[in-house]
Amino acid sequence: MADNDAQKAKAGEAAAALVEAGMTVGLGTGTTAAHFVRALAARKLDVQGVSTSEATEALARALGLRTLPLDEARSIDLTVDGADEIGPGLALIKGGGAALLREKLVWEASRRCVVIADASKVSTVLGGFPLPIEVVRFGHTHTANAIADVLVDFGLPTPRLRTKDGAPVITDSGNLIYDAGRGAIEEPAQLAGALKSITGVVDHGLFLDLADQAFIAGDTGVEVLTP
Repeated sequence: MADNDAQKAKAGEAAAALVEAGMTVGLGTGTTAAHFVRALAARKLDVQGVSTSEATEALARALGLRTLPLDEARSIDLTVDGADEIGPGLALIKGGGAALLREKLVWEASRRCVVIADASKVSTVLGGFPLPIEVVRFGHTHTANAIADVLVDFGLPTPRLRTKDGAPVITDSGNLIYDAGRGAIEEPAQLAGALKSITGVVDHGLFLDLADQAFIAGDTGVEVLTP
């Protein structure tokens, strides 16, 4: 296991230790979150999970975890998920795995949210990772133009449609992803509000005031950060 992947695994194992029998647990999406799902399954606790993507749902079921849809969960005790970038105050950029909408729905339904990552994801200013923005397919180029107008006001580059193998990436909810170019996000709350006000934008990858803790794995172990 590569050093970076080993660090992700350590963070996932540390977060899995927070889970207690009887909990309903939000299961994040991505390579780091997958380590948490595996570590949780290995504990063989009587818990139920709420998956943030079809990929995570498939992994959880393959590992024998009991899952249920978000609409059937009375409450979520704890959600554990990765992040593409972690800034000051545990402000996050998420959505590199194209699951940001479902992730945010689960995060906002949770009593407690813990982000797990390796040390390379921590930054002093958000914007080192392209900001994902999920949009509806109908009229998406017009929506992208409106997004570009907002981004330029914040000193950020024009967004690009995310593609894979020459075709647009379609999210689990049937939407598209536009990625803003890299650039320092000095006012994340203001940018978040401006993007959400655009008709056609479903949501964006700025996760603000949602993370309660971060488990950051490095060469010397796992460090716990708070906002």
